[in-house]
Amino acid sequence: MSVDTAPAPPARTRFRAWAAPLVPRERIFIFRVIIYLFAIADTLWICNDPPALARIPSSLYRPILLRDVLHLPAPNPAYVAVLHIVLITAALLAASGYLSRIAGIVVLLAFVDWVTIGYSFSKVDHDQYAFFVALLALPFAGKARWGDSTHSEAAGFAIRCIQIGAVCCYFLSAVTKVRFGGWGWANRVVVGWAFARRGTPFAHWLLTIPHFARMSQWLMILAETASPALLFLRRTPLAAFVCFFCLFHAITWATLGISFFPLIVCLLAFAPLEKVFGADSPLGRRVRRRSR
Repeated sequence: MSVDTAPAPPARTRFRAWAAPLVPRERIFIFRVIIYLFAIADTLWICNDPPALARIPSSLYRPILLRDVLHLPAPNPAYVAVLHIVLITAALLAASGYLSRIAGIVVLLAFVDWVTIGYSFSKVDHDQYAFFVALLALPFAGKARWGDSTHSEAAGFAIRCIQIGAVCCYFLSAVTKVRFGGWGWANRVVVGWAFARRGTPFAHWLLTIPHFARMSQWLMILAETASPALLFLRRTPLAAFVCFFCLFHAITWATLGISFFPLIVCLLAFAPLEKVFGADSPLGRRVRRRSR
């Protein structure tokens, strides 16, 4: 007795299903709200140095290549103030879903201008890379609203791009460590030196644990090297790996005071946000009952 089996889909179809999975549009709506509101918070409390840098003598300003290519001017107090107002206004519009594509593009351009001001004074934060990708992808994710359970390839492609951007931050960090320090980097005293030089009391306590610094370095480089697995894992293994990186960032903040909030926010691209904040979630049903 023979059993008919359906032919396997061609590689092109499988790649498209992976690169642009069907994702509920509601997830994009929720993610947009989070990303654009965080963009405002970022300029107020994290990357908030452009107003101060605009008052520094222009002789210290060395524009990075991107600012030269885009012909962005040297910062001055009036320019930075107007830029900030434009960025906040556009971010609020994009978060509301009104003119999301136009407003999103304005946020992208204004945010790049804002952040690269600091980069042009020799301060580069690599954790902003995934956030740049998010701001680039979201304006082209299509229309979305709260409660819209329609699945969309455009939404899935935007989510996948953001996921790839987050993974690149980790994987390229491992590549850099190996490129400049070799695999012997993990056997050096990088973490111990950082804890001793600028660590918190919690970091100093961790140094009393035998071999903690070396073990943490090996764990760090192995996890970063394995980070592309995030793009292929599902359900519990995926959630566990994402939680590991969140815990890693929490420990980094608790020991060294270094935050990676833009990258952490982008890790939400791996989460089914509609199940937590969607209209049919317990939180969403509670909000709808109170609004009646």
